[in-house]
Amino acid sequence: MIDRYTRDCMRRIWSDENRYATWLAIELYACEALCELGQIPHDALTRIRERARFDVRRILEIEEVTKHDVIAFTTCVAEFIGEDGRYLHWGLTSSDVLDTSFSMLLRQAAEQLLQDIDALLAVIKEKAYQYKDTVMIGRSHGIHAEPITFGLKMAIWYDEMQRQRHRMLQARDTVSVGKLSGAVGTFAYNPPFVEAYVCRKCGLKPAPVSSQIIQRDVYAEFFCTLAQIGCSLEKFAVEIRHLQRTEVSEVSEYFSPGQKGSSAMPHKRKPVLSENISGLARLLRSYALAAMENVALWHERDISHSSVERVIGPDSTIVLDFMLARLTNVIKNLIVYPDAMKANMDKTGGVFYSQRLLLELTQRGISREDGYRMVQRNALAAWDRKENFVDLIAQDPEVTAIISAEEIRRLCTPEFFTKHVDEIFQRVFGT
Repeated sequence: MIDRYTRDCMRRIWSDENRYATWLAIELYACEALCELGQIPHDALTRIRERARFDVRRILEIEEVTKHDVIAFTTCVAEFIGEDGRYLHWGLTSSDVLDTSFSMLLRQAAEQLLQDIDALLAVIKEKAYQYKDTVMIGRSHGIHAEPITFGLKMAIWYDEMQRQRHRMLQARDTVSVGKLSGAVGTFAYNPPFVEAYVCRKCGLKPAPVSSQIIQRDVYAEFFCTLAQIGCSLEKFAVEIRHLQRTEVSEVSEYFSPGQKGSSAMPHKRKPVLSENISGLARLLRSYALAAMENVALWHERDISHSSVERVIGPDSTIVLDFMLARLTNVIKNLIVYPDAMKANMDKTGGVFYSQRLLLELTQRGISREDGYRMVQRNALAAWDRKENFVDLIAQDPEVTAIISAEEIRRLCTPEFFTKHVDEIFQRVFGT
């Protein structure tokens, strides 16, 4: 349900009705500002407010002739207004409306994405506390390293998404900028007051200076932020995919009744939702690149950015909205196998205690090089012969001359590695 709900909300933001509604709001606010300046009579403004509306089908019909969307829009609205329609779009250029509207729509999309991020943070936090003390092996280079807990892995994801939330807030604020400075940004027909008035009404900041357009580095930052968030989601998805591999089997995506994993092999249960997220992250990165390509335009503007933004505006926000909702459901319904985690830890015969014993040897006066040699010798033997590392090193006379077998066994407990998990959680989640 969350997938469908969030996608519907984002689609409404990018619907023709909502887009034209922002255009109309900008035009009406401009009329209000001009009325305050005495450019439009008060009675005309009253009639404009009462009559101004649009019809999407009529706009598209006019655009078939004009081949210009803003002209089609203003023509349609003027048909509803009547004679006072001559005041509409006074001293404005198309980009005054298009760019200010684009910022409004991106801001609306950002608000939805922030809600999505909060929902994801909530389920990650829940899973982190649920599995705070569930010990599993940590891996570096894909190889067993030392024990962690599954909750600690979730805490890392939570902390990362908190940073991404902050970036989304910054991107929302950066993109919350409008312009009504006219054809090449000189305010030749309408003074800066009109721009300031409209932007305030629209919840935006006026661009300090603009050409015919808002400079595209503003939007590039926004789309790069979406791509960054997508990278984190892919990172989490890749981890789930790795942990669901048959040889690991420590977690798995929920497999619903009646679901099929393969047209050929009935036994298959695949992490398809996480794989979707990995694929969509590639799209977000490509959209960010397209946004950066939009920064360098000819002189005061050209129109090469327009076709790009008509695609990446809706698509990137809808894609990220979908990814966030999908990963939220994946993590919420994630099946965790603590027994498999313990079994995987046991596969290496406790070689992950190697650093623990190396450091203990150095504490007792042995050089790091000699200690490393003693420990590695037993660790590699345990690996090669599939024997228990602790048992082997507890029988090594060179080692037991320094640390007794009893002390070795007392030192080699998983609790040693997890003793600061509570403190880490307090740093991540607060008290």
